[in-house]
Amino acid sequence: MVAPQAVADPAPAAPNFRKKLKDEAKLAKKQGKKRAKSDNQTVDGWELTVGIEIHAQLNTAHKLFSSAVSSFNDDPNSHVALFDVAMPGSQPRFQKEVLVPALRAALSLNCDIQQVSRFDRKHYFWWDQPSGYQITQYYEPFAKNGCITLLARDGISAEDGESVSIRIKQVQLEQDTAKTVAQMGNVQWLDFNRVGVPLIEIITEPDMHHPRTAAVFVRKMQLLLSTVDACVSGMEAGGLRADVNVSVRRTGDTNTPLGTRTEIKNLSTVKSVEDAIIAERDRQIRELEAGGTIAGETRGWAVGSTETRRLRGKEGEVDYRYMPDPDIEPLIIRADLVEHLQDSLAVLPDKELDSLIQDHGLTAKDALSLIVLDNGARVQYFYRVLDLLGESFQSSSSKPDFKSYATLVGNWVIHELGRLTTYKAGPLASGELTFSQEGECAQVPASQLSQLLHHLYQKQITGKVAKELLVAIYLGEMGDGNVTAAIDANDLWFHELSQDEYVAIAEEAMQGEDRVLREFVKYEAFPQGKLMFLVGKMMRLGPTERIDPQTAESVMRAKVNSLRAV
Repeated sequence: MVAPQAVADPAPAAPNFRKKLKDEAKLAKKQGKKRAKSDNQTVDGWELTVGIEIHAQLNTAHKLFSSAVSSFNDDPNSHVALFDVAMPGSQPRFQKEVLVPALRAALSLNCDIQQVSRFDRKHYFWWDQPSGYQITQYYEPFAKNGCITLLARDGISAEDGESVSIRIKQVQLEQDTAKTVAQMGNVQWLDFNRVGVPLIEIITEPDMHHPRTAAVFVRKMQLLLSTVDACVSGMEAGGLRADVNVSVRRTGDTNTPLGTRTEIKNLSTVKSVEDAIIAERDRQIRELEAGGTIAGETRGWAVGSTETRRLRGKEGEVDYRYMPDPDIEPLIIRADLVEHLQDSLAVLPDKELDSLIQDHGLTAKDALSLIVLDNGARVQYFYRVLDLLGESFQSSSSKPDFKSYATLVGNWVIHELGRLTTYKAGPLASGELTFSQEGECAQVPASQLSQLLHHLYQKQITGKVAKELLVAIYLGEMGDGNVTAAIDANDLWFHELSQDEYVAIAEEAMQGEDRVLREFVKYEAFPQGKLMFLVGKMMRLGPTERIDPQTAESVMRAKVNSLRAV
């Protein structure tokens, strides 16, 4: 069978819109800057409306209606039951285990779980669907009326303010299709391992009006589904795909109905969501400003493209000939199962972010990075290192402030460990860091990092020494050895300068800087930059292995403040 060729969709000339973009680019160039990506969120005189459908593979061992294994990364066509390939006489057998991750996903989206739901047949004829129809839940899905809130810290468009609520119309169970592998000469190979794998389709209301907010929504959905252990993988691994519905209309008249929508199919990265929406929005505006109309159609997007492309006309309910599936009984979900799953649901990202920001003192950006990195394993590693470091302070006469060492751990787990896999680790860097879901790192054990940070926090070693020790741990040069013993064996302890020595270096650093010092005599806002200039000079004059930057700053601050008192 030969796939139909995509039809090119030439954009008509739209001089007004193009001239506007050209003039904006000229103005930006004249002002010495490029057009910022944030400028792409809106187009004057036009309103964008976006709705999204997300297809996510459920984390189950078996397919939706057969006992075949749901893994499709093994040898092609090695996990195929008779029903999967529509063998005459075979019957669907609903696999009850599918309900658990599906319900967890719906509960994380604040949906109402329906006691009774039913399955329907969605008819279409393509080689990846051997039965000629897909089993789904179009009319009576198992979950409805959900909602999630996106916050400014999630990275939504500035035009959406502090938050925006996205309504979830419904969540439905459905089958995946076979995998098509294109070959030379218009030959297509089919791998039926994937056919019948259980999916949930999450359908939003058209509540998004800015491309970045839509992309953030998809990213947050991916994070939510991973947190509650509902889905097997993220977008990049093929476990989650997004279809985006885009329409535009002129602003100024609230009675103007929404424009004709087009659907962009199978977006596979968060960045693609934003880029494809911007491209399709601009294409529709060009078409309308040139006096044309928008056709309801399905369009495609390739990573790195600047334009969407037409795939086919848009199918509707009539085209799919939806009908109740006569071979599958209604799905009954008891309240006690829903209550049990609700009570045992994992801590959701927003609640964990609040705790990391408010209780642990992390910035919103660092807190979000911790949760997102390594599919949640990095934040478990953070907690493990933090607990071990806290235990090391138990014997101290004065217990340090929790937030002060929690932020230290956060900085090292996110940023210092991140630098290990870059060029800064040198040619001996062994590659990516690997984390377990239990909170351990294969290359930098939590016990060794907590020992290192204990000595750094207590100012028993310098930051420079700490970073060198981290690289040694990462490269396996320390083995399972004790960090404290390594510091002792190599005499890496920090022997700090005395107060008198700090003062002497500060006075030396101030010599010949009369012009800088005059700015400390009369100021409206404290010249912090000038202070750090003097501190930097102190650091260069003093012995690196014995001077502490914070102490140096404190001593220099006292010296310049004394000038104002004279």
